[in-house]
Amino acid sequence: VQLQASGGGLVQAGGSLRLSCAASGRTFSSYAMGWFRQAPGKEREFVAAISWAGGSTYYTDSVKGRFTISRDNAKNTGYLQMNSLKPEDTAVYYCAAGRVAPAVMAYYDMDYWGKGTLVTVSS
Repeated sequence: VQLQASGGGLVQAGGSLRLSCAASGRTFSSYAMGWFRQAPGKEREFVAAISWAGGSTYYTDSVKGRFTISRDNAKNTGYLQMNSLKPEDTAVYYCAAGRVAPAVMAYYDMDYWGKGTLVTVSS
Protein backbone atom coordinates (compact mmCIF):
# COMPACT_ATOMS: atom_id res chain seq x y z
CA VAL A 1 0.00 0.00 0.00
CA GLN A 2 1.34 3.41 -0.96
CA LEU A 3 -0.07 6.46 0.77
CA GLN A 4 0.00 10.14 -0.13
CA ALA A 5 -1.23 12.83 2.23
CA SER A 6 -2.38 16.21 0.95
CA GLY A 7 -4.45 19.21 1.97
CA GLY A 8 -2.12 20.98 4.34
CA GLY A 9 -1.56 24.70 4.28
CA LEU A 10 -1.59 27.93 6.22
CA VAL A 11 -4.73 28.81 8.15
CA GLN A 12 -5.63 31.26 10.88
CA ALA A 13 -6.54 30.09 14.34
CA GLY A 14 -10.16 29.01 14.42
CA GLY A 15 -10.10 27.97 10.79
CA SER A 16 -10.51 24.58 9.16
CA LEU A 17 -8.63 22.25 6.85
CA ARG A 18 -9.37 18.83 5.44
CA LEU A 19 -6.49 16.47 4.89
CA SER A 20 -6.75 13.61 2.44
CA CYS A 21 -4.78 10.37 2.28
CA ALA A 22 -4.89 8.69 -1.11
CA ALA A 23 -3.94 5.02 -1.15
CA SER A 24 -2.88 2.80 -3.98
CA GLY A 25 -3.32 -0.93 -3.89
CA ARG A 26 -6.39 -3.05 -3.48
CA THR A 27 -5.70 -3.97 0.14
CA PHE A 28 -6.18 -0.51 1.66
CA SER A 29 -9.62 -1.48 2.93
CA SER A 30 -8.13 -4.28 5.03
CA TYR A 31 -6.01 -1.90 7.12
CA ALA A 32 -6.84 0.47 9.92
CA MET A 33 -5.74 3.99 9.14
CA GLY A 34 -4.23 6.59 11.38
CA TRP A 35 -3.11 10.19 11.33
CA PHE A 36 0.01 11.25 13.20
CA ARG A 37 1.75 14.60 13.47
CA GLN A 38 5.19 15.88 14.27
CA ALA A 39 5.87 19.43 15.35
CA PRO A 40 9.38 20.95 15.11
CA GLY A 41 11.61 19.60 17.84
CA LYS A 42 8.99 17.14 19.07
CA GLU A 43 8.34 13.45 18.67
CA ARG A 44 5.75 12.10 16.28
CA GLU A 45 2.43 11.75 18.06
CA PHE A 46 -0.81 9.96 17.43
CA VAL A 47 -3.78 12.10 16.36
CA ALA A 48 -6.64 9.88 15.19
CA ALA A 49 -7.42 6.38 13.99
CA ILE A 50 -10.18 4.58 12.16
CA SER A 51 -10.87 0.88 11.74
CA TRP A 52 -10.69 -0.85 8.39
CA ALA A 53 -14.46 -0.59 7.83
CA GLY A 54 -14.81 2.86 9.41
CA GLY A 55 -17.01 1.73 12.26
CA SER A 56 -14.59 2.57 15.03
CA THR A 57 -12.68 5.79 15.59
CA TYR A 58 -10.32 7.03 18.24
CA TYR A 59 -8.74 10.42 18.98
CA THR A 60 -6.07 11.87 21.15
CA ASP A 61 -7.59 14.07 23.84
CA SER A 62 -6.28 17.35 22.45
CA VAL A 63 -8.27 17.03 19.20
CA LYS A 64 -11.50 15.45 20.44
CA GLY A 65 -14.51 17.46 19.34
CA ARG A 66 -12.46 19.38 16.77
CA PHE A 67 -11.10 16.73 14.38
CA THR A 68 -13.00 14.00 12.55
CA ILE A 69 -11.39 11.03 10.84
CA SER A 70 -13.20 9.18 8.07
CA ARG A 71 -12.52 6.97 5.10
CA ASP A 72 -14.05 5.97 1.77
CA ASN A 73 -12.77 2.53 0.86
CA ALA A 74 -14.45 2.69 -2.54
CA LYS A 75 -12.19 5.65 -3.32
CA ASN A 76 -9.16 4.28 -1.44
CA THR A 77 -9.03 7.55 0.47
CA GLY A 78 -8.95 8.60 4.08
CA TYR A 79 -9.66 12.02 5.51
CA LEU A 80 -9.01 14.17 8.53
CA GLN A 81 -11.37 17.10 8.93
CA MET A 82 -9.80 19.66 11.26
CA ASN A 83 -11.94 22.43 12.71
CA SER A 84 -11.28 25.12 15.30
CA LEU A 85 -7.58 24.88 14.60
CA LYS A 86 -5.12 26.17 17.16
CA PRO A 87 -1.50 27.28 16.79
CA GLU A 88 -0.45 24.19 18.74
CA ASP A 89 -1.87 22.06 15.92
CA THR A 90 0.97 23.27 13.70
CA ALA A 91 2.91 20.21 12.52
CA VAL A 92 3.64 17.93 9.63
CA TYR A 93 0.74 15.47 9.41
CA TYR A 94 1.25 11.90 8.24
CA CYS A 95 -1.24 9.21 7.34
CA ALA A 96 -0.40 5.59 7.94
CA ALA A 97 -1.96 2.15 7.61
CA GLY A 98 -1.59 -0.84 9.87
CA ARG A 99 -3.27 -3.97 11.17
CA VAL A 100 -4.02 -2.67 14.62
CA ALA A 101 -7.09 -1.69 16.61
CA PRO A 102 -7.71 2.05 16.60
CA ALA A 103 -7.84 2.29 20.38
CA VAL A 104 -4.26 1.05 20.78
CA MET A 105 -2.69 2.44 17.62
CA ALA A 106 0.86 3.75 17.95
CA TYR A 107 3.42 4.77 15.35
CA TYR A 108 5.41 1.55 15.74
CA ASP A 109 2.30 -0.49 14.81
CA MET A 110 2.02 0.99 11.34
CA ASP A 111 3.07 -0.88 8.23
CA TYR A 112 2.82 1.88 5.65
CA TRP A 113 3.45 5.62 5.79
CA GLY A 114 2.75 8.46 3.45
CA LYS A 115 4.85 11.56 3.05
CA GLY A 116 3.67 14.29 5.34
CA THR A 117 1.73 17.44 4.64
CA LEU A 118 2.48 20.63 6.54
CA VAL A 119 -0.24 22.36 8.53
CA THR A 120 0.56 25.81 9.88
CA VAL A 121 -1.91 27.61 12.13
CA SER A 122 -1.23 31.29 12.74
CA SER A 123 -2.42 33.10 15.84
